[in-house]
Amino acid sequence: MSNNKLLTKGVLYLVSCASSAAERVPDFVKQARAEGWDVCVITTPQGANFVDISLLTELTGHPVRSDYKRPEDPDVLPRADAIVVFPATFNTLNKWALGITDTLALGILCEYTGLKKPILAVPGIHTASGLDTHPALPRSFRLLKRHGVHILYEPEEYPPNNKIPAKRILHVLDEIVRKSVNE
Repeated sequence: MSNNKLLTKGVLYLVSCASSAAERVPDFVKQARAEGWDVCVITTPQGANFVDISLLTELTGHPVRSDYKRPEDPDVLPRADAIVVFPATFNTLNKWALGITDTLALGILCEYTGLKKPILAVPGIHTASGLDTHPALPRSFRLLKRHGVHILYEPEEYPPNNKIPAKRILHVLDEIVRKSVNE
């Protein structure tokens, strides 16, 4: 029996951005799969330079996507039941909040926000960069939260760039999914 038949939680899109925190993506994928998620990885175009595409393809059993497909091409990924944006960069968070869809990752995030699917964003913003105190960031957090996106941002507890363990991210995701099913 293949591992995919053992999965029970559904399809999880992991949207990964260009951040040094992306080095933790393979571990997150392994833990999410162990907890029953069928994981599909989507990266921003620059984010593709921060992950090992072939390793993630092997771990997930799905191609890693970073570009839009042609309209006549079939979808190669199943529809998502939930999304984790990890690590979410300053750029992606701000574009997403404004509805800018100039990359596949942003297009998917905007689409699934509109569909009211469970989404958890885990910013990977280094506290020494100054971006964490830029006025656009709290505004984008408010806009995204207003539209049902959950933000897990605890840089004081997980310095220097919100280095939240995969186990905690998955626990929070489970709570979000459970609440969405009960609504």
